[in-house]
Amino acid sequence: MTSLLKLARLIDRLNTFIAEKISWALMVAVLVCVGSALASYFFKAGSNAWYELQWYLYAAMFLFSAPYTLRRNEHVRIDVITHRFSKRTQVWIDIFGFIFFLLPMAILILYLSLPYALESIRSQEMSNNAGGLIVWPAKLMIPVGFFLLALQGVSELVKRFAFLRGLIDASEFEKASATPEEEIAAIRDANLDKIKAIQSE
Repeated sequence: MTSLLKLARLIDRLNTFIAEKISWALMVAVLVCVGSALASYFFKAGSNAWYELQWYLYAAMFLFSAPYTLRRNEHVRIDVITHRFSKRTQVWIDIFGFIFFLLPMAILILYLSLPYALESIRSQEMSNNAGGLIVWPAKLMIPVGFFLLALQGVSELVKRFAFLRGLIDASEFEKASATPEEEIAAIRDANLDKIKAIQSE
């Protein structure tokens, strides 16, 4: 179990690192959206490539942030029911959900989407829209994203079993207890740090 916990923490660090990097995609998407809108309005110079780039960025944020959301225990759940149970019962519910719902879903989508992405890479598929982008990076994000989600599911499963055996505290996987005000402040501070980093370059 000690080795599995080390693996779980490695997966946690990997998905945290990816989520922190992909968070920049939001700023890029906003800049692309604003630039595209201004160019279209003032210069009548719209481009399908810019529109598709926005879709790619949003897809990357969704797919590569989902594992981090799971790690933080921020995914949608029926807390109004489960909070009435003991912590051990809640953990068993999580284990049931991971084994019978999350992991099968993630593995199935990974299995079905990988050939789809590989064929797109092989054919160097291009967008059907005039001036559009290559398609395979967007299609490749699907199996990669669900592979990372499956990995995070394994990590969460390991941590739940470790908790049941008394090896770790529930704080390692419980939902962050920040208030909405604290979350807004954290987002604001993170954005200010990004702006300062850009200005210093």
